[in-house]
Amino acid sequence: MTPSPPSRAGNNRPPDLFDVAAADELKVRAPLAARLRPTRLDEVVGQRHLLGPGAPLRALVEDDRLSSAVFFGPPGTGKTTVARLLAEHTARRFRALSAVDAGVKDVRNELDDARRALGAEGRGTILFLDEVHRFNKAQQDALLSGVEEGVVVLVGATTENPFFALNAPLLSRSTLWRFEALMPADLRELADRALRVEGFEADPDALSRLVDLAEGDARAVLTTLEVAMALARGRARTKAMGTGAESGTLPTITMEDIEGARETRAFRHGREEHYDLISALIKSLRGSDPDAGLYWMARLIEAGEDPRFVARRLVILASEDVGMADPHALGIATAAAQAVEFVGLPEAGLNLAQAVVHLALAPKSNRAALGWWAAQADVRDRPLGAVPPELRDAHYRGAGALGHGLGYEYPHDDPRGFVEAVYLPEGLVGRRYYEPSEHGAEKVLAERWRARRGDQGPAEPGQATSAKEK
Repeated sequence: MTPSPPSRAGNNRPPDLFDVAAADELKVRAPLAARLRPTRLDEVVGQRHLLGPGAPLRALVEDDRLSSAVFFGPPGTGKTTVARLLAEHTARRFRALSAVDAGVKDVRNELDDARRALGAEGRGTILFLDEVHRFNKAQQDALLSGVEEGVVVLVGATTENPFFALNAPLLSRSTLWRFEALMPADLRELADRALRVEGFEADPDALSRLVDLAEGDARAVLTTLEVAMALARGRARTKAMGTGAESGTLPTITMEDIEGARETRAFRHGREEHYDLISALIKSLRGSDPDAGLYWMARLIEAGEDPRFVARRLVILASEDVGMADPHALGIATAAAQAVEFVGLPEAGLNLAQAVVHLALAPKSNRAALGWWAAQADVRDRPLGAVPPELRDAHYRGAGALGHGLGYEYPHDDPRGFVEAVYLPEGLVGRRYYEPSEHGAEKVLAERWRARRGDQGPAEPGQATSAKEK
């Protein structure tokens, strides 16, 4: 069956002559990516793990047995294309909404229409929601009843991690299908197809550069190629005007055309990649790799990430992962954060880069962090001991009568600069939270601290937890 083009919610009228004329015009004027959109599953490039012969998603689509699903993956991997191909393989009504411009009212209208169709015609409805992650909680809740009752089969497409973007009840009732970034061979096949359709040739090195720039995004290949075709066509036209004769050869796309077209490339990342990129930056610095640190920071900044967010993460890392092995690291990270406020981008990138390099090359110690987490755990999980009397505030009238401050020895009165005393509450005496490492400046602190305690060697903190994932 060949269904009519999906319409806006609540609009079920058949296409008229204006619709047909508009569709014919779009075949010529639409972007290259839209004009080359596959019309059959066999024309889809990539996603063989889902759509290859015998693959699970293909089997469900061809048997018209697909249940509510979420298509999740990077841009330009075929999610919307595959969803629209469902209309070719289903006896059910196929309806489409875009979460960009649809609201709760549109969703409810679609559910009402689906109920009427189910009762009057015995036909189910597949409701496709593009950019489903843009739906807020109220909009997603409006869908839930229709999905639970089986009034509609929901198919949502999203570039965001659905575990972040979708409500748990909705996600639990859907099958998650992950679309992967296209392989270079897939992108080359797509580019070759576009060249044949548009009547162009391309230098091999230009095609290789195009594939590299696309980073697995089919739409990026076609968008860049469309601009490159315009550049090549304009060059050929100028050459023909200069010679007074038209060339009989196909226009050829060169490396210069691809490089010119790449200016249209947009750096972007979604919510999940936001966390992935900052995680890569932190782990690179923790692993003492300044080159990787600079690269991941550049990825974040070039994608439009708030530099203050990056600076805050560096300040945290300075204490969590460098700590007392380089006590100056916190000051450098904090200075970089202040420079971001004073200077702003692009120049503040230099300040952040300096902090990144310093933090990467600094000796590492997480012992202060481990001590903090261990102390927190004891406060939360153990009985809270009373403050020892000698440590209590003795600066008010009557404090002495209560025994507050009695027996306290002032460390500065001791020639050593410290006194042997008990500072922890009863029940925690002898508990160790901070145990210095042997790294960098902390080694000196380790020797001094152990000498005071009469220790023979390093030991692990008593309640310290393992390094936290960031």
